[in-house]
This record gives sequence, structure tokens and C-alpha cells, in this order.
Amino acid sequence: MTPWPPEIATVEGRFVDASNATLLARSTDGQPLIYKPEAGQRPLHDFDVATLPRREYLAFRVSVELGLECVPRTALIEGPAGAGSVQSVIAHQTDVPALVDMINAADDRLWPLALLDVIINNADRKVGHIFVVDDHLWGIDHGLTFHPQEKLRTVLWSFAGQPIPAHLRDRVSTLSSADALFGEVESLLGASEADGLARRINEVLATGIHPYPPVDRPAMPWPHF
Repeated sequence: MTPWPPEIATVEGRFVDASNATLLARSTDGQPLIYKPEAGQRPLHDFDVATLPRREYLAFRVSVELGLECVPRTALIEGPAGAGSVQSVIAHQTDVPALVDMINAADDRLWPLALLDVIINNADRKVGHIFVVDDHLWGIDHGLTFHPQEKLRTVLWSFAGQPIPAHLRDRVSTLSSADALFGEVESLLGASEADGLARRINEVLATGIHPYPPVDRPAMPWPHF
């Protein structure tokens, strides 16, 4: 069984279209990995860029606590370019027009990602951050998450105002007592981010619906893909 997190043996290249340093690496046993070092993040006015890989990891942790298999396995490591996150590579061939149709129709298969984004306050859910593999959906690029202020920007607003499925609401209720998760959020990001996570969980449990788009700020990321 492949150990996790794996040790990076080589860095093979960089994804040049990515906003921040996103490296294709390979583990000592040949496993392909996505490596995002803290040192390679571009300055932002509203996020501490050094924490973006930590936010990637914590998004995975929330998905695990929710019992949602929708974020590739992610860990924090000390790699060749310094501290950062490492994530399993998801091989995919997504039919973008078909995915857009799913989004517009609020396909039930997207609910796990829509709910995750609300909980982690995802400010960057683009179409291109959703992969379809054998009818299973995965989400990637969760660096712009866990901000204590409302930042939700997503292409999944087709779920706005809809009741969250009961089996997913039940999973959210378990997060309230996930002390280890809140401890990690506070340790890696800060008390305000941990408080914001608790607030969003309580809001989901209180309303039971997906929120509506904001009217005082952009509701969708740009570009949408």
C-alpha cells in the first residue's frame, strides 16, 4: 500500500496556466502528484498567500469529516520547494458542455460539491475545478477557502434556495462536534477562520437550504471556467 503522504522524488514540471505555483511531481514509488509550495503563491489582497496550501488540505479534511468523496487525497508536506500541499492526481476526461448542462440543471450528483463550497466558503468554484470520472464528481483548487468573511463565489448557484438533501444535512450536523477539525483550522489558519467555519455550519443546519447569490459582491469567479 502506498504510504501517505508520499515523499516527493522529482518535480517534473509546472502548470503554466495556473495562477499560483502548481507543480507536477512524482513520488518515490512513481505516483504522480500535484505539489503546491507556499513559496510559489502570488500576493492577494484578501488571503494570506502563505496559507493557500493549508486551505487546500483543510478542504480535504472537511470533505472527509462530511463523508464526501469529492476532494482528492491531500496532505501537508515539506517538499523540494519547501512547505506546501500535495494532492493525488485524478485522471479525467471531462465533457465540458455536458458538465455545464449538469450545472445548469442542478444535477443531484453536484450536491456534495455545492454543500462543501458553502461550508468552506469557497471563493473560486469554477467549471474547470470540477472533474467527472466514471460518473463520479471531484473538486480541486480549494486554496481560496475558509475566509472569515462571506466570499462564496461559485458556478453552482443553480442550487440556490433548494433544500439540502436530508442525508447531507445529517452529515453536516456531525461537523459541530468535530473538535480535531476545528483545532486544525485554528492552528493552521487562525481563530477567526475556525469561528467562521462554525458559523457557516450552524447557518446550514438552521436554514436547511443552499444560500442565494449575494447582491453586494460578485457571485461568480472570473473566468467562469
